[in-house]
Amino acid sequence: RAIASVHFGGGTPSLLTSAQIETVLSAVRDSFGLAPNAEIGLEANPDGFDKSAARAFAGAGINRLSLGVQAFDASALQALGRTHDPAQAFKAIADALACFDRVSLDLIYARPDQTIAAWRAELQKAVDTGVGHISPYQLTIESGTAFARSHARGQLRAPGPELSADFYEATQDVLETAGLSAYEISNHARGAAQQSRHNLLYWRSQDWIGVGPGAHGRIPLAGVRTATEAHRFPKDYAQAVATTGLGWSVSDALSAAEVRAETILMGVRIAEGLPMAGLDLDMQTLDMLAAEDLAHTEGGVLRLTRKGRLLADGIGETLAG
Repeated sequence: RAIASVHFGGGTPSLLTSAQIETVLSAVRDSFGLAPNAEIGLEANPDGFDKSAARAFAGAGINRLSLGVQAFDASALQALGRTHDPAQAFKAIADALACFDRVSLDLIYARPDQTIAAWRAELQKAVDTGVGHISPYQLTIESGTAFARSHARGQLRAPGPELSADFYEATQDVLETAGLSAYEISNHARGAAQQSRHNLLYWRSQDWIGVGPGAHGRIPLAGVRTATEAHRFPKDYAQAVATTGLGWSVSDALSAAEVRAETILMGVRIAEGLPMAGLDLDMQTLDMLAAEDLAHTEGGVLRLTRKGRLLADGIGETLAG
């Protein structure tokens, strides 16, 4: 099959030169074939990004750019460990929009001492830039990260569930009003053309190849859906490729139960819904979700309500059983 999308993500892939990106895309074409309308995405940080970089990336084949803005507040950016300021963020957005029809912004909300009013104002600033896609993510504290260490020192506080819900509701209100519909729980777009086709592959439980240190993949091998994980460190990855032709450290055939669980957990996140055929979902659970206005079914598809999206992880785990 020809490759439908390529996404340069993780770390700071914009450190690649345009020539290096062209080399990778050439390898993709030679190895697999690249669909004529393939989405070629790149993640970049605002600092160090300018119009000349944008032009170079566009010339190399990039047609969708995701900017890790995270915040438009200087103190928040410092607390998050970012090295750009709001002025750099706005300039990077303008430079990106001058060269790309599809630009996305990543933002983090529920930050320490952030108010709902301030977040609404910040979202409006993002809307006013004219980008076609915004990905607002709630601040989460995961073990082993810099955020977790700051949290342990009392320097970073995570919001409680009620405040988190308020932030989420405010996010929906501002972005939906501005015409950026939530096609996935944390992703809003101005119509289908602005949606991330690459990320939809994940949420629809389709196939993807994880290339590069730490990359995960889901591909069919010998007729079985297989989870792959590459060596985390570049040196180990390069050595594995040199000796075996593959950088994977893990290649596990998934059981039918594991495939089902992943399909459910990912599928409930998207607005288009989860096709229920073959998933053997419990009817009593479906009835309970409908009675509590958390989800509804129509035409063989399960869709969460706005209320249900607040509880998507728990609903997915319950359905996966």
